[in-house]
Amino acid sequence: MVAGQITNRDSFLNTVAEKLGRERVKKVTKPLWMTTPQYDVLKDATPDELVQVLKKHCEVIHTQFIETDSKELPQKIREVITQYEVGSVVTWKDKRHKEFGLEEGLLHQLPEEDIDVHIWDPALKEKNREAAEKADVGITFSDITLAESGTVVLFSSENKGRSVSLLPKTYIAIVPKSTLVPRMTQATSYINKQVQEGEKIASCIDFITGPSNSADIELNLIVGVHGPIKATYILVEDK
Repeated sequence: MVAGQITNRDSFLNTVAEKLGRERVKKVTKPLWMTTPQYDVLKDATPDELVQVLKKHCEVIHTQFIETDSKELPQKIREVITQYEVGSVVTWKDKRHKEFGLEEGLLHQLPEEDIDVHIWDPALKEKNREAAEKADVGITFSDITLAESGTVVLFSSENKGRSVSLLPKTYIAIVPKSTLVPRMTQATSYINKQVQEGEKIASCIDFITGPSNSADIELNLIVGVHGPIKATYILVEDK
């Protein structure tokens, strides 16, 4: 067996089909639906209207919502860092840090203020995850943002480890306004288009809706069970 390769697939699937007593299905034809209501929800909403939908739903998912512009973004992040009493930060190695003035600004200044900053580096391997475990806050950009559910969609890569949003005790998502779409329908359509066109897609795609929570025990909602206990979305006007 070679790592990263599929072997003996046909013989395995043939055996399963035989045990089920039927012909092996080699191709599944996508059904043609008579109606597609999933595309109608918020389809005519303007970007500003989607912002309001997102803002309202953040109240439901126990997530702080802040609106700002590129100029004020560093200050808004600093205010949340102070609010969370942060001593350490972990973030992606992301070109958007430079585009939004964070690379030479905030991320460079924080260490001078005794706040440790770890920027994900694939060369450091396991040390990245260790830094994320110890960090007080993880900061990422949202790649697609679902207004209806208050969900940020993160495309992981070698420079954008998923631990950054999952392991620290608090989480800040920077949400460019241009990433807003109505709902899951548009996000999955975008990803499907990437696949159909043979583009390289993310190694992991995370859908994160506010801080971690669970209602498994007697349907009582508990926030902060298996990940960040607090979350803040900072929406940035970038259009």
